Amino acid sequence: MENATILLVDDHPALRQGLAQLISLEDNLDVIAQASSGEEGIILALQHKPDLVLLDLNMKQLNGIDTLISLKNADINSKIIIFTVSDNESDVLQAIKFNSDGYLLKDSEPEELIEKIHLALRGEFVISSPLTQIMAKSLRTDSNQTSHLELLTQRELQNLKLIAAGKSNKEIAKKLGITESTVKVHVKNLLKKLGLKSRIEVVLWAVDNKITL
Repeated sequence: MENATILLVDDHPALRQGLAQLISLEDNLDVIAQASSGEEGIILALQHKPDLVLLDLNMKQLNGIDTLISLKNADINSKIIIFTVSDNESDVLQAIKFNSDGYLLKDSEPEELIEKIHLALRGEFVISSPLTQIMAKSLRTDSNQTSHLELLTQRELQNLKLIAAGKSNKEIAKKLGITESTVKVHVKNLLKKLGLKSRIEVVLWAVDNKITL
């Protein structure tokens, strides 16, 4: 199995070097390129088509969000994680709005960072632990949810718990012995009942309401 490839985009050389050294300790991860700006990051992403991009938020000229938008609009399938010092709620919401695949803080423990990278490569949305409650609070404030768990069928509740555990539709279908199309129907129904708009919101809502397997 080929190693997963990673592009680092950050305007701080020392931080990039430290990240590259940390990631190089993992047998199945390779840093294939480093960029010192958003503009350079876009060029290198198009050239190398990495599996994952670690993208700084606050860069001069082209910032992280604008770079994220450009990368998402480009012809690449890279997972893109915002990697920043900012724990500002509006920054997190912006990153989610423009379809980032994660939002991690630069003061994350090395073990957590590597774990989150692996999870993102598997298709999960990743967020630093300290931000989970902030996001849940934001959802609680903004969504005006009136729906409750008792509105869910037993099958929808099973789907909810598995989504909260980071499972994909394919994994949920296999676990529950149903088709992926049936899973999609259940997910659509539970989103409507809970007043949520995405799987990310489901995960955060589940954390806030202590819904676990």
